[in-house]
Amino acid sequence: MGIISWIILGLIAGALAKWLMPGNDGGGWIATMALGIGGAFVGGWLGGFLGFGGADGINIGSIITATIGAFVLLFIYNRFLRG
Repeated sequence: MGIISWIILGLIAGALAKWLMPGNDGGGWIATMALGIGGAFVGGWLGGFLGFGGADGINIGSIITATIGAFVLLFIYNRFLRG
């Protein structure tokens, strides 16, 4: 996947994760994109570890995988790092 694909996937996954997670998280587009790209890595790793496959393009499966990963990152941030 190219850098543009990662950015698009990151924006979609980060926005979906912030929309699904209740509460005020703050951050703008850059934070959302970073959250989504990090979520794609985390989701891809977890998906590969569990045998579901990773984030390998802009398709529904990759968006779901990246969104779950971004949701996990957002949950960890809200529970442990924000205090």
